[in-house]
Amino acid sequence: MGLNLNDKKAVVAEVSAKVATAQTIVVAEYRGIQVAHLTQLRAKARAQGVYLRVLKNTLARRSVEGTQFAGLADSMTGPLIYSISDDAVAAAKVIADFAKTNDKLVITAGNYAGKQLDKAAVAALASIPSREVLISQLLGVMLAPVSGFARGLAALAAKKSEGAPAVAEVAAEEAPAAA
Repeated sequence: MGLNLNDKKAVVAEVSAKVATAQTIVVAEYRGIQVAHLTQLRAKARAQGVYLRVLKNTLARRSVEGTQFAGLADSMTGPLIYSISDDAVAAAKVIADFAKTNDKLVITAGNYAGKQLDKAAVAALASIPSREVLISQLLGVMLAPVSGFARGLAALAAKKSEGAPAVAEVAAEEAPAAA
C-alpha cells in the first residue's frame, strides 16, 4: 500500500532535514540483494552514523531540491538506496565496503559538498581514512620532532652517566699516585 500525501510530506521533511546537514550522499542500486544482507548494511551504516534509506525517487528528488545535492536528481532512477552522512567519507565508506562483499550492490552516483561523483570518485572518497585516523596521524607527525628530541636528550644523559663512573675511577686512581 502506498503512502498518503501526509506520509509523503513527512518523509520528504525527514530526509530534507538529513540532507540539510549532510556533506556526502551516495546512491546505489540494490536490485537482487536479500533482505538479510540489507539488514547487515543498515546495521553497519547505523554504527558509522550514516543515514541509510530506501526511498521513492520522486521523494528523494524533492528532498534534495534547492540544495547542493540537486545535481543528483539526474541519477535517481531505478531501485536505489540512499546513504547520507555528515562525515565526509562515512557514507561512501559504508556503501563501498559493502559493495566489495556483495556484487549486487552497484554504486551509481554520489555527491560530496556539491560536487558530482561517479563510481570511481566514490571509491576514491571511500579510501580516505576516517577523521579519527587522520587526526592521530597528524598528531603523530606533530609529536615526532618533540619525541625525537626527548630520546636524544635521554641518550645523551645515559652516555654521560656511563662515562661519569669511569672518569671518577680514573681520578681516584691518579689521586693516590700524585700524593
